[in-house]
Amino acid sequence: WQLSIDVLTTVLSVVMIFLVTVIMYRGIVSVVMYKTGNAVLMTQAANIANISSSMVNLILILVMGQVYSSLAEQLTKWEMHRTQTQYEDAFTFKVFVFQFVNFYSSPFYVAFFKGRFVGYPGHYKKLLGTRNEDCGPGGCLIELAQQLIIIMVGKQVINNIQEFVFPKIKAWLQKRKLAALRGSHVAPESSRWEEDYELIPCEGLFEEYLEMGPVLQFGFITIFVAAFPLAPLFALLNNWVELRLDAQKFVCEYRRPVAERAQDIGVWFNILDALVNISVIINAFLIAFTSNFLPKLLYQYTYDRNLRGYINFTLSYAPDENIAEANLRYKDYRDQDGKHTLFYWKLLAIRLGFIIAFEHVVFFISRMIDWLVPDVPESLEIKMKRERYLAKQALADNQEKLLVVYFVNESATHTH
Repeated sequence: WQLSIDVLTTVLSVVMIFLVTVIMYRGIVSVVMYKTGNAVLMTQAANIANISSSMVNLILILVMGQVYSSLAEQLTKWEMHRTQTQYEDAFTFKVFVFQFVNFYSSPFYVAFFKGRFVGYPGHYKKLLGTRNEDCGPGGCLIELAQQLIIIMVGKQVINNIQEFVFPKIKAWLQKRKLAALRGSHVAPESSRWEEDYELIPCEGLFEEYLEMGPVLQFGFITIFVAAFPLAPLFALLNNWVELRLDAQKFVCEYRRPVAERAQDIGVWFNILDALVNISVIINAFLIAFTSNFLPKLLYQYTYDRNLRGYINFTLSYAPDENIAEANLRYKDYRDQDGKHTLFYWKLLAIRLGFIIAFEHVVFFISRMIDWLVPDVPESLEIKMKRERYLAKQALADNQEKLLVVYFVNESATHTH
C-alpha cells in the first residue's frame, strides 16, 4: 500500500504539471490573439483560448489514461492478492482513482480555484512570479460548461470511432496472421470451430464498465450537472450508440466469451455510491460559489427585486494608489481600500448556509427514496421465500425417506 500511495502522489504531481501546462498554454494563446490586432480575434480571444486548451487537455487525458491503466495493473500484480475477487476489486479501485484524477482535475480547477485567489488592482496575487488566472466577464461557469462538453462529448465520439474501427482492424490482422500460418494447407470448406477461431479473442467487459460507468458518464452527469445540464442527454445518446456497437462487436467480431457467474458488480457499487454522495456536495458548492444564483437572490432581497443596477453593484472601484486610470472598476465586493464589504460577508454566510441546507435536503430525499423503494420487489421476495421453503421441504422429505429405508433395512437384518 505504501508503494501505491507513493505512485498516487507521483500521478497527482504529473497531473498538476499538465494542469499548469494547460494554464500557460491558455495565457499564451490569449496574448497571441490580442497581439494580432484583429478585432474579431481580440474579441473572441478568451473563447478561443478556452476551447483550444480544452482540446489540448482532452488529448492529454486520452494519452495519460492508457498510461494510468497499465500502471494500475502492474501495481495490483505486485500486491499479490490471494483471490481473483480481491485482485479485481483492487485493480478496479486503482483505475478509478487514477482516471478520476485524470478526467476531473481540470474541471475542478476551473470550478473551484480559478479566479478565487486573484487579488485586486494594485495588489494582485502571484504564484511563481506569475499573476493568478482570473475568470472571464461571464464567470467561470461558462468556461466550465465549455470544458465539460469538449471532454465528455469528445471522449464519447473518439471512443465510438475506436469501437467501430479497431475490431475490424484486429479481425483483418487476425485473418492475415492465420492465413500466413496455414500457408498452402487450406481446406476447401472451413469447419465452424475454425471460423470461430478466426474471430478476435474477447477482452472482457472492464473497459465497457469504465467507459459507460463511473469515471466518464456517471461522473459527468452527477458531479457537474449543475454546470452542464445537457450531460444526461449526451450520455443517453451515447449509450444508444454504444450498445449497438457493443452488440455488433460481441456477436459478430469477438469469440464467444466464457460465461462467468458473478454475485454482484463488486467494488463498482461502492464507487457509484461514493460518487453519488460526492456529487451532492460538489453541486452544492457549484451553485453556492461558482454560479450567480445566490448573489442575485441576496441582491433581490436586499435592494431591488427586478435586479436593476445589479451589474453595477457587483463592480468595485480600484484603489487610487498605483492606478493610472481613474474610476477603474473590477468584479468583486470590496471598498476603495481593498477591504471586503458587508455584502460580501453576508453572501459568504448565506453560501455556507445554503450548502448545509442543500446537502441535508438532498440526502434526506435520497434516503427516503431508498427506504420507500425496496432492493427486491415484494412479488419476487415472495417467490424467493417459496423456493427456499420448497427446498427445505424437499430436503425434509428426502431425509424422511432415508430414515424409512434405514429402519426397514435394520428390521430386515434383525429378522434374519
